[in-house]
Amino acid sequence: MTWKPVVLVVVAASTIGVAAVAQQAQEGLLKRAALQTSDFPPSYETVMVIAEMEPGNCSGWHTHPGLESTYFLEGEVLIHFAGKPDLIVKAGQPLRIPPGLAHNDCNVSGKPFKALAHYIIEKGKPLASPVPAP
Repeated sequence: MTWKPVVLVVVAASTIGVAAVAQQAQEGLLKRAALQTSDFPPSYETVMVIAEMEPGNCSGWHTHPGLESTYFLEGEVLIHFAGKPDLIVKAGQPLRIPPGLAHNDCNVSGKPFKALAHYIIEKGKPLASPVPAP
């Protein structure tokens, strides 16, 4: 038995998995590129992404099935929350969004927005789900 076919299958499956997470992670005009996914903690997965959005665009209303923890690298975002006051977050600031809180991110900076985000989500659930505006 040679290891070459086994290695090729493992590499192909890993590539397909990361591509599926990256595709699943896009909604609206907010683009997310998955950098890393790990099965941790038990029954959850942690997904690290770079999120980017052009000036004047909004992500669209959505929720996450777990915690979002984000550090803003570039630009300025106005975040609308369902039932909570709006918040402006600028480069150099962190933000946590609790599971299930509907929100809509809008790039108001006049330049591209970029952030590093971590999501700790229930295994088997989509990274984000669109919801109607409140």
